[in-house]
Amino acid sequence: MRSWVRAGRTSGTLVVSATVGLSCLGEDVVGATPGQTGRLSLLGTVNRPGVTGVRVVVRDYEPADEPSWLRCRVLAFLATNRYDDVWPAKRRADLELVATDGDVVIGVLDVSVPGAEATIETVAVHPDHQGRGVALALLTEALPRLERCGVQALVASVSEPAWFARNGFVETSRHLHVYASVDEVGMVLSARHGLVPAGALLHARIERETEMRQRFERVHVCRGMVRRIRP
Repeated sequence: MRSWVRAGRTSGTLVVSATVGLSCLGEDVVGATPGQTGRLSLLGTVNRPGVTGVRVVVRDYEPADEPSWLRCRVLAFLATNRYDDVWPAKRRADLELVATDGDVVIGVLDVSVPGAEATIETVAVHPDHQGRGVALALLTEALPRLERCGVQALVASVSEPAWFARNGFVETSRHLHVYASVDEVGMVLSARHGLVPAGALLHARIERETEMRQRFERVHVCRGMVRRIRP
């Protein structure tokens, strides 16, 4: 499940070649919280050369990419605990990168940049293209852009930490995501005005993991991960 990457520059284009071993779905795929509006000019320029290698090109997201972007995200999430987190439209972020194979989006990376600490909002790789170093190519393109904007740290909230740990991220916190089904939600929520809860996503302290797993069927550990960009 390990990969080794060699990078070099040729005529202004970063060429990434990857030798990748066996990879499970969780090696390349993870989701995060919704993005924010706004865009920083230093994070990208029109027609800027992208990252290329093994037929993959990394470039800035364009509005015409939206249908393919949404398909990539939903298919990537199907085999994760975020399988029902479906978006009908893309949410905007400050830094928006896509990896493409021809005209098809096969990897996505969105980052919000409210200040010196940036947050990965979405990173996902199409199931047919996992294990090719696509996620690493996206991260490789994003890091220098973020550094130029003065970002000191890149953070993510993830349930599958292996890829992040291999690529310079350190775990800083843990909490629980508790998904209460229609049969379970009545134990924790009540509604007024004639409304009936049909389900809920709840957060809980990691110390209550045993209790939450006894009470709810769908409980996942969410880890806060940080990669320092500047000392």
